[in-house]
Amino acid sequence: MPRFTIHDLAETIDARAAAGGEASYTRKLLDKGAEHCAKKFGEEAVETVIAAVENDRAHLIAESADLLYHFLVLLKSRGVKLEEVEAALDKRTNMSGLEEKASRKG
Repeated sequence: MPRFTIHDLAETIDARAAAGGEASYTRKLLDKGAEHCAKKFGEEAVETVIAAVENDRAHLIAESADLLYHFLVLLKSRGVKLEEVEAALDKRTNMSGLEEKASRKG
């Protein structure tokens, strides 16, 4: 059975952003601007944290899905591709987390 991936989600967001129209929630978010998309991402982040703190597995999974969607919409609103984020992650995997974090200071 094929798996749905974050890349599939990014492609769906790209397609819905390009298609436009009143039927697309993605297009409506993007039309409201990057600041609105950032606020929606923040709201979903808080809801994800609450679900985790409450130890509600099903709610955490649902909120995590919302969080990933809104994260990709936010990236789209600023013209950042998922592949660019992956490249940054790839660079970080070549050193320990503590080394990588220290390299960002200064």
